[in-house]
Amino acid sequence: MTAIAARVAGEAAELVLAGHERMRDGQSVRVDTKSTATDVVTAVDRESERFVRRRLAELRPEDAVLGEEEGGTAGEGVTWVVDPIDGTVNFLYGYPWFSVSIAAQVDGVSVAGAVVEPVSGRRWTATRDEGAWLDGRRLSVSAPAALDLALVGTGFAYLPERRRRQAALAATVLGGVRDVRRAGSGSLDLCSVAAGWFDAYYEHGLHPWDWAAGALLAEEAGAVVSLPGADPALGTDMTFAAAPSIAEPLHALLVESGASGV
Repeated sequence: MTAIAARVAGEAAELVLAGHERMRDGQSVRVDTKSTATDVVTAVDRESERFVRRRLAELRPEDAVLGEEEGGTAGEGVTWVVDPIDGTVNFLYGYPWFSVSIAAQVDGVSVAGAVVEPVSGRRWTATRDEGAWLDGRRLSVSAPAALDLALVGTGFAYLPERRRRQAALAATVLGGVRDVRRAGSGSLDLCSVAAGWFDAYYEHGLHPWDWAAGALLAEEAGAVVSLPGADPALGTDMTFAAAPSIAEPLHALLVESGASGV
């Protein structure tokens, strides 16, 4: 299933890259909005998801598919969780930090996944109990000596009132760590934890397609991972991944800073 995820995500990434290059050449792409005026979806998102669904129907016809743009429900066996472009705002602006993310889940638990970056071509893959990989190189999380030496990634929601609460939380976290990054793609932020590029990452409001593959990568690389609903102290919809050496103090800082109220 990991091979299928990587194959289909790679093929979809070529389609997304073609859309990215058309935009760079000055061609327009249709853009609609979802939850707010800043929550965008492009025609390329929809084209990518339709492509992934067709390919999975050919390769795994008995499996269910849950996608960001066309929905779906989990099946009794394997369910493929698909984000056709994770980082759509980045894609729209030409900022090359976006990906195609595909994971296979059984009973809501990711067992295989791939995250492919259209612009760089990097391929992130993971198989449960078998490790995480970037272009054939096995990944391992970092080991910062203390929380104040940690580089932490985060993200923000689309609703202005929630963004303000998240910004206040990030400001508090910033006082206790080396620095904070906001790159705009949850799947790639989780991959960055797996690679040791970030020491930790947290974000409220991610959906399963945002974390299904990336969280598996982080976990298989050795991170302490908590998914939405697993830890009420962090809030009902918090995704959290951290190197073991700073997981406990970062968790404590988030709780003390009011993460559950965001």
